[in-house]
Amino acid sequence: MHAMQYEITLPADYDMGIIRRRVASRGHLLDDWQGLGVKTYLVRERGVRGSPVNQYAPFYLWNTGAGMNAFLWGGPFQGIVDDFGRPSVRQWSGVAYEEGRDARSPARVAVRRRQQLPAEGPLSRTMANAAQETERLAAEDGAVLAAAAVDTSRWELIHFSLWKVDTPKADGDVYEVLHMSAPGRDRLPD
Repeated sequence: MHAMQYEITLPADYDMGIIRRRVASRGHLLDDWQGLGVKTYLVRERGVRGSPVNQYAPFYLWNTGAGMNAFLWGGPFQGIVDDFGRPSVRQWSGVAYEEGRDARSPARVAVRRRQQLPAEGPLSRTMANAAQETERLAAEDGAVLAAAAVDTSRWELIHFSLWKVDTPKADGDVYEVLHMSAPGRDRLPD
């Protein structure tokens, strides 16, 4: 599993309705994308849920590197580049994935928490702890799914979770989910 996200930070007075209409008209394009586990079309609005910015920040869980590369090197990503410029795309190696207690519910919000990995101690213990945290998040009321991944170039761990409730039981940056494409969700590794 590969995790991926890019963030497009928009001006403070940007009409976020433009992004909402964009997702409403184009979100379905990845509903059957080969190699994609889950794509969540995420936004943050300045002053809502503590966000300091307006931002469009899709988050992906890929089943295959080939699917991810096809998306980036000639797929719908070119539309983002054409309209907003080429954003920096963060990628993480998957550590853990769990379906949530409310897996069949539509996701309303997402939470992404980033943290530096400790410099000391065995990485195997750190990854086991990340997997346990993923299980804990998935077991919470309202959880749709939870995942953990690591960026080994920065030694940064992320926890990503989707929630059917507006008040998630997770800490981190909170996003509104506008749409979710999940053609390979059932094939994401636990």
